[in-house]
Amino acid sequence: MIKRIKHSLEFLLDKSSREKTSMAEENLLHDFAFSEYQKSEWDNDLMGNPEIESQNMYDEIQLRIGKKRSFRPYLKYITAASILFLLGLGFFLRPNVLNQKQITFKTSSIPQSIQLSDGSKIYLAANSSFQYPEKFEGDQRTVSLVKGNAFFEVAKDKQHPFIIHSGEIKTRVVGTSFHIQLSKLNCKVIVVTGKVNVSGKGQSVDLVPNQKALFESQKLTKQQADKAFLINWYNEDVTLEQTTLKQVITILQYKYGVSFEYDDKQVLATPLTVFIKKDATLENVLEQINYITNLKFKVYGEIVKVD
Repeated sequence: MIKRIKHSLEFLLDKSSREKTSMAEENLLHDFAFSEYQKSEWDNDLMGNPEIESQNMYDEIQLRIGKKRSFRPYLKYITAASILFLLGLGFFLRPNVLNQKQITFKTSSIPQSIQLSDGSKIYLAANSSFQYPEKFEGDQRTVSLVKGNAFFEVAKDKQHPFIIHSGEIKTRVVGTSFHIQLSKLNCKVIVVTGKVNVSGKGQSVDLVPNQKALFESQKLTKQQADKAFLINWYNEDVTLEQTTLKQVITILQYKYGVSFEYDDKQVLATPLTVFIKKDATLENVLEQINYITNLKFKVYGEIVKVD
């Protein structure tokens, strides 16, 4: 019976590799792979979200072999389950990475910063979450932006690339500064200094200063960055001169991790000049805006409304 199952599985995998399978056969492969994947022992604290990491494993393999083929959903589960099996047998000599103590840093209503063991500085927006090892070991410096927005000043180390996982994309640098803005709808990487590589879903782009990567609807694109984003507004006083309310709101959303709601979109064109101190609370900035515009912005948790 086991030989029969093995033979059938090999037959279907070969057939799938030649793109000759029916929908029913693809579903059968997916169900089998997902079943084996669920049986694998996965440590969320050490290895992250299993869905995201298994997808990242598949994407990384596709990038390395350079194949442009139609996506087979079951392959990410086979890849993840196989790697976990090999880890259990000691085939991957990266115990230091798996055994590193992971620290989760969360911000509340104001931005905060932390310094990592390699000297890199991370400036987190309000209402954000960041995960990193207590001490970097191994050949890479790997961290995760779990929620929200951050500005990274990465210490230069050519021998140990700095890797940031954020949602479904991966950002790879050696030593540079850049923003990562993560939301439920998309993820943006905006480069201020140095060179950055961003990859996800089998796609990859290289960025230099004044450029950004946008990952949205499973597509990764390279674009020009808005000049207003080419500073570290988390750790610097910012003066927005002769700008619009729309521009100010955009920065406040990223700095404080909030969303704005308003009925009249015409107010976004309101001209104003605003000074934002690096340690100012959202309420302080809104008081300034309300005084200048005669509007009435109020904070309701993570939502700002015009009353």
